[in-house]
Amino acid sequence: YDACIGISTKASLKEMVAPGAMVILTPLLTGIFFGVYAVSGLLVGSLVAAVQLAISMSNSGGAWDNAKKYIEKATPDSDLKGKGSDIHKAAVVGDTVGDPFKDTSGPALNIVMKLMAVLSLVFADTFYATNGGAGVFQL
Repeated sequence: YDACIGISTKASLKEMVAPGAMVILTPLLTGIFFGVYAVSGLLVGSLVAAVQLAISMSNSGGAWDNAKKYIEKATPDSDLKGKGSDIHKAAVVGDTVGDPFKDTSGPALNIVMKLMAVLSLVFADTFYATNGGAGVFQL
């Protein structure tokens, strides 16, 4: 198992470099190049989009999970045909998508929002020091 875990871990970390860099560099570059108002707009837009997406992903993941459980409780002579039917197989596929939505993707957006906000606060003096908060392009 150690070899499999090692391969998965290396691949996962390699794939997360670009998204991680995007979350870290976007507010920094926006604040330095475009100024304080631009980074404020970026944070508000990111917050609104991430909250909507996180709620949607958590709710839809839970709905897919509950749908599978509901179908599994049905009897074979009902409309849903119960466990082992084609409807159940489709629900299992939906649950396969729903579990990561519910358990990881939705809550992970909370971390993204916090990281962008904290980085922006830490570098607020740098943003303001760049042309009085107007950024390199003085917009």
